[in-house]
Amino acid sequence: MIYHCTRFTLKPSVTPEERAAALAKMGEHESTIPAIVSRVVGPDFGGEYEYGAVTVVEDIEGYTEYMNHPVHLDMDRIGLPLVDKFMSFDITDDPDPEIGARIADVHRRRFENVPDIAELVAGLREYTGSAAPSAG
Repeated sequence: MIYHCTRFTLKPSVTPEERAAALAKMGEHESTIPAIVSRVVGPDFGGEYEYGAVTVVEDIEGYTEYMNHPVHLDMDRIGLPLVDKFMSFDITDDPDPEIGARIADVHRRRFENVPDIAELVAGLREYTGSAAPSAG
């Protein structure tokens, strides 16, 4: 299993309506992306971020499907312009010693193949972790 975790803080200028719409869009993932085994989205307690999400997929194939699914890309296009700080990390019990490099490669290919997402990421004030363009 791969647990893809994200934490983020929205820009101060984000309206309550924009916030609600973006979080609702994030909530659609579990019912529309077949690779997702489980997902939680909500307030992030105990750190410097406002919100977080954990998405669980079976394996690297599911991870690839999730990251490139049109619903996920649409959510990125809606949500990333509202984000100030973003970070991600992955936890896995996959015994493959190359799984970290394979995860980084999913993100590298996604940024190469979907340039508008790469541009949105480049525009964030802070973006670190497994999904960051410089990760891996």
